[in-house]
Amino acid sequence: MSDETKPADDKADAFETEAKKTEAGKPAATKPAAGKAEGAPSEKDLASVERLQKAYRELRAEMGKAIVGQEDVLEQLLICIFARGHGLLIGVPGLAKTLMISTLAKCMNLSFSRIQFTPDLMPSDITGTEVLQEDKTTGERRFQFMRGPVFANIILADEINRTPPKTQAALLEAMQEHQVTAGGTKHTLEQPFFVLATQNPIEQEGTYPLPEAQLDRFMFNIMVDYPTADEEMRILELTTSIQDAELTTVLEGEEIQRLQDIVRRVPIAEHVIRYAMDITRTTRVATDEAPAFVKELLSWGAGPRASQYLILGGKARAVLHGRYHVSTEDIAAVARPVLRHRIITNFSAEAEGETPDKIIDRILKHVPAKGGKTAVATS
Repeated sequence: MSDETKPADDKADAFETEAKKTEAGKPAATKPAAGKAEGAPSEKDLASVERLQKAYRELRAEMGKAIVGQEDVLEQLLICIFARGHGLLIGVPGLAKTLMISTLAKCMNLSFSRIQFTPDLMPSDITGTEVLQEDKTTGERRFQFMRGPVFANIILADEINRTPPKTQAALLEAMQEHQVTAGGTKHTLEQPFFVLATQNPIEQEGTYPLPEAQLDRFMFNIMVDYPTADEEMRILELTTSIQDAELTTVLEGEEIQRLQDIVRRVPIAEHVIRYAMDITRTTRVATDEAPAFVKELLSWGAGPRASQYLILGGKARAVLHGRYHVSTEDIAAVARPVLRHRIITNFSAEAEGETPDKIIDRILKHVPAKGGKTAVATS
């Protein structure tokens, strides 16, 4: 017998001995508990899912004290946060985008910084700068890093398209690496960390459109639409009288991080992963998977990060709705905010009045879910 076969024989002997103990009425330590299927979620995970769903309901209730309507926007914001993503909110002025983000920070008891982007804003105004300090006792001079407003849990990048590209790019390292480098030294950002940016879609003069590379860093592109007539009536009643909403803290930073881990652990079936991948690959005009209408209306499609965010968004949405599994409906529900800033329409699309959302809806009808069914986008 060679030395290479001995470990295998030893394992076989050990397994046989353990089996005999089990048959004799002495259960093996690795035997699964009765009634629990292999791979099933633990009681701790299920309790965490229940806690996250409860926190989701409480957050929406608390934010409802200050924000009227915008239910889909609030859900997409929370999906971003629990999936460890960043969000870009696009809407005309006066739709409470800034108030929504600051209210969310208060309900989560997180540190909050608002950065108003202007044409004269410099990168160091965001990240911080090295300042020469003198020790009065020794007379020694040295550089000390003074932290900028990016060192907070939630960053509101207000009107992010109003500042030059070099300042916009100052957020790239923070968003992707969760750190800032200054003077050759890396400074780690406090966790959890989110960048929630706003953008006005109707003003083009004096703006600097975000490059596609930076747009891709945002998990969701969230469209903030006008309120309904009833919602606007309620807004007028609340904002033109003396009413000060008292907000209650729902979650703390450490618990948010634990719940983010739960979202990552949510199991997902292979056919759901393939469904997310097929949606993304359908947008790529140079591939065989792209249908004729995609090749006609798009210049560029989405990259692999879109598939990643479809899956993470689907996981977060499933948990927020109290489910410990992801369905194709969850993937379809987050398709619009994930893809609308990752597909680039051409002149033909603009001439025919085809918007990114309309094209995404057509893609969802084109890509079949399991069993030949077609999932319907709900966001």
